[in-house]
Amino acid sequence: MDSLLFIHANLQLMQLLDWIILIATLAFIVLYGVWKNRSHKNINEYLKGGNQARWWTVGLSVMATQASAITFLSTPGQAYHDGMGFVQFYFGLPFAMLLICLFFIPVYHKLKVYTAYEFLENRFDLNVRTLTAILFLVQRGLAAGITIYAPSIILSVVLGWDLKILVLLVGVLVISYTMIGGTKAVNVTQKQQMFIIFLGMFLAFGFILNRFPEGIGFSKALSIAGNAGKLNVIDFSIDLKSRYNFWSGLTGGLFLALSYFGTDQSQVQRYLSGKSVKESQMGLMMNGVLKVPMQFFILLVGVMVFVFYQFEPAPLHFNPKAIAAVKNSPQAEAFNTLEIENLAVQQKIKEALLEGNTNLDQLSEQNKIQRQEAKEIITKAAPQQEVNDKDYVFISFILKYLPSGLIGLLLAVIFSAAMSSTASELNALAATTTVDLYQRNNLGKSEAHYVKASKAFTLLWGIIAILFASIGSLFENLIQLVNIIGSVFYGTILGVFLIAIFIKKVKGKAVFWAAIISETIIILLFLMEVVSFLWLNVIGALLTVSLGLILQKLFNES
Repeated sequence: MDSLLFIHANLQLMQLLDWIILIATLAFIVLYGVWKNRSHKNINEYLKGGNQARWWTVGLSVMATQASAITFLSTPGQAYHDGMGFVQFYFGLPFAMLLICLFFIPVYHKLKVYTAYEFLENRFDLNVRTLTAILFLVQRGLAAGITIYAPSIILSVVLGWDLKILVLLVGVLVISYTMIGGTKAVNVTQKQQMFIIFLGMFLAFGFILNRFPEGIGFSKALSIAGNAGKLNVIDFSIDLKSRYNFWSGLTGGLFLALSYFGTDQSQVQRYLSGKSVKESQMGLMMNGVLKVPMQFFILLVGVMVFVFYQFEPAPLHFNPKAIAAVKNSPQAEAFNTLEIENLAVQQKIKEALLEGNTNLDQLSEQNKIQRQEAKEIITKAAPQQEVNDKDYVFISFILKYLPSGLIGLLLAVIFSAAMSSTASELNALAATTTVDLYQRNNLGKSEAHYVKASKAFTLLWGIIAILFASIGSLFENLIQLVNIIGSVFYGTILGVFLIAIFIKKVKGKAVFWAAIISETIIILLFLMEVVSFLWLNVIGALLTVSLGLILQKLFNES
């Protein structure tokens, strides 16, 4: 009953204006993308947009591809709980952009390749090209389903919408314009989606500041956040198991960004559509300059939400489905008592802050202990419920406190981000399947045939993504998996590309077996949890390069 009341309450929060803004935004993006790019004469137009993209289109498309919906759902919640330290994850990215601009882009454009893996056959052989293409298809095919599932499960819980309908809605919208419009439609729609995303986040940030009590301005809010430890941006400690510190961000983050932007077709395809080498390079450097500030700002929004909740009562736990489950269990009384105690602590924090008292360590620690106790009660009452509520912080705030109209816009932001990243993934999966597997083994067909094949593979991968997202609830820690799955594969793939570009004496047979052995070792390290996932990129790349050099001597290839 409580769950039904919660769903009804949130549906009431969605006013007619919100529905109009949400539906109109999504409809415009899809219809404009289809109408503007509905015909293609050849495979170049379909997969590379006819090489007409200017640098700002490339830059925005690259940013939109990486900025999935989970970024805008999880990142503010990450900052709410843990502060700004997550931004260190991106410290290596600008340096990676520079290296890719200097070494990767010129090679790709010179060879006029459609995919990154096509280059590897020119450098090595068909086996290496096929292996890396398959590694990409496995990890990106999985990620496409997660990209749809992650925001859908959160929105379904908070809004009370049917999960399968949400999955189908996002999937069908993305498939429609990606399949019909190809790369150019993806690029065009991503510009619009990034505009909606920036507009929505800036308006939400301004609204939060405006809702602070009288006398609490931005500088005072920063002071409150700083005293609570939320503004500790840089951690110089050396800990291989720490996910987010300066060193893991600079090294592991560098290798991850090199792998993702330099060898992942979902990103490579964005700048392969550039009008020239210079346009592609400028677009990628735009991402290098803006990405860290963008993530910093999104985290800052989360920190401001934290400050906001110092003056407004925050839920003891932000996952409404978990709350509903525990309140319909024998643990309900214990949870209700804890809620009352927690509200009393929050009231004391509010009063202390309004009186100018910033020494809140004891109260803050008490608040943390109560929230941990709430998680333990939820786990005992409903073990199947997710107790990590970071993903629900921002969307709960949006629905409860933002005015009508802005709620619709912020939901459009979440859907736009889901669509933009998924569109790039489907576009890249289709390109890799068509060019590296289908066309390579079916030469001599007409351009029209390959365009139709690309559209068919887009549809196929879209259906696979929807099916995987539909059964996503069968997998545990799926949202966390999307953050680490790339690191399991990217290091090995990057190692292959580093050898291809910088170490000319290593040949195909040595690289192929080096990649096989390296990937096996990385999977074992991951399963044994020896190091944090970011370090897997470094280890995988260096291991592939080292093994390639050793095996080359053993094989003594000419």
